[in-house]
Amino acid sequence: MIRILNIKAELEESEEDVLRRVVKKYGLKNVRSVRICSKAVDARRKSCVHYVYAVEAECDNEQKLINTEKNVVVSEEYVYRFPKGKTPPFRPLIVGSGPAGLFAGLVLAENGYRPIIIERGKCVDERVRDVEDFRRSGILNTESNVQFGEGGAGTFSDGKLTSGIKDMRRRRILKDFVRFGAPEEIEYIAKPHIGTDKLRNIVKNMRFHIETLGGEVRFQTRLDDIIEENGRITGAEVVSPSGRETIETGAILLAAGHSARDVFDMLKKHRVLMEAKPFSVGARIEHSQELISKSQYGSFYSKLPAADYKLAVHLPNGRSAYTFCMCPGGEVVCGASEKGMIVTNGMSDFARDGKNANSALLVNVTPEDFEGVSGGVELQRRIERAAFGLGGGNYLAPAQTVGDFLANRPSVRGNGVEPTYKPGVVWGDISACLPGFVSESMRLAIVQMDKHLKGFASPEAVLTAPETRSSSPIRLVRSRQTYMLSINGLFSAGEGGGHAGGIVSAAADGIRAAEAMACCWDNY
Repeated sequence: MIRILNIKAELEESEEDVLRRVVKKYGLKNVRSVRICSKAVDARRKSCVHYVYAVEAECDNEQKLINTEKNVVVSEEYVYRFPKGKTPPFRPLIVGSGPAGLFAGLVLAENGYRPIIIERGKCVDERVRDVEDFRRSGILNTESNVQFGEGGAGTFSDGKLTSGIKDMRRRRILKDFVRFGAPEEIEYIAKPHIGTDKLRNIVKNMRFHIETLGGEVRFQTRLDDIIEENGRITGAEVVSPSGRETIETGAILLAAGHSARDVFDMLKKHRVLMEAKPFSVGARIEHSQELISKSQYGSFYSKLPAADYKLAVHLPNGRSAYTFCMCPGGEVVCGASEKGMIVTNGMSDFARDGKNANSALLVNVTPEDFEGVSGGVELQRRIERAAFGLGGGNYLAPAQTVGDFLANRPSVRGNGVEPTYKPGVVWGDISACLPGFVSESMRLAIVQMDKHLKGFASPEAVLTAPETRSSSPIRLVRSRQTYMLSINGLFSAGEGGGHAGGIVSAAADGIRAAEAMACCWDNY
């Protein structure tokens, strides 16, 4: 199989026409298969925005093309193989049904290990209803919300599948998403995403598949404690609506999100090694999507999907700031999971057809900014409580226009961009809930970022605070080889343990942890 690179195409040219043109131009003989394997927008010159494709083909004259064409290379198909180990005398237990937990459960189930997955939140259909009820009423369900429930926090996001990891498992992950309902284009477009609307069915389909293979998924089942004997896992204590229960097992994979702060508290009692790690704090910044698309694509913006952006700057005060989890055509949502606290996040549907674009605008926080392993969590909580107070209760979030924020004056109203956050916002000064170094750094960053993305510092843009949970402030210390924590049989994977960031990297981490578990059965 060969890969033909750097194929330029006008925006109006269909994918089918591109394939026909490639077959003709390169004289592919006896074509057995031909498909697009990469598609990206080249907007470096605003006067000539176009697509750039790569195409994979299987044909008779492959070697000749490799020898004569500079942009033709060998393409090797990746085949995922799970390391088959000895079947253990117990069923492995997975805590959490986010990307790490789901994909760990998937590969274990497909290899005959019949895992049990416990999820403190509800199944996705019930969870969606709880989130919508909260957005209307301001009454929070602390066990079923944007953070907790089937699919994890990523279920209420843009469903972004971009990742900087070099792990070849990424191909398997994308294929699995397609297998369970995602559009085929995510396997080849440069910046794939699924959208919250499609993710909801995909995670449900994954669960059904795991169950057909003998796995089990238990909702509204929270890990309360682990059971160990002589430094070895023997079971778990869980709590569900039916009461307290002991699940006997020799292997537990912790794949809970970093909002499950009670898991950290429980692990401390067992003296599990953990350490403070850097994380980030800031707010959601919201612009009109038209402004962002025009800035990125110029006059071609109406011919292209909603534009995104990714910005990062180093500041004169020694801090760094960056945008994260950018949601084109999306909305700002409340990610609270504890009463009396405000957290913001962002999500988009697959179509990305909302009127606003939003992104987290974050400033780095280091362990030097707080005390102790749990100091980062406590800093998050102080910010979230302060934001709840500024909003006046009922989970209304503090908001401020960028113009007022830069001028260091409270906002009394919006003046252009309408905030999408529900239950609603209270205009004022978001600095009152943020550490001083964060507000200062955000002001510096907005001005600098405007040099890279014209309109980023638009006075009409809106800041909704706070964004505190972009990553875990704690890392669970695990073995690089076995993924095991300081208790034999206790494993960790995903964002909650501080090992990943984003859907794909968390999913890959979950698969690697499952592989490590399978290779360790003989040691239990």
